[in-house]
Amino acid sequence: MFEFDQYLGFLAFLTILTIGFWLMIFLLTFVIPYWVFGSAIERFKEIREERKAKREGRA
Repeated sequence: MFEFDQYLGFLAFLTILTIGFWLMIFLLTFVIPYWVFGSAIERFKEIREERKAKREGRA
């Protein structure tokens, strides 16, 4: 079957694979949507402030 060093290498491979899998799940379900929606909300706030400043400048 496996020798001990091959077994350790296989366990290291499975560990790295599992960590990478859960990291990708975390990034795709939380970090990226948080980043996209957060930046969109900030941009909408900036647009609203620009419109408000324009309106106050004319009045």
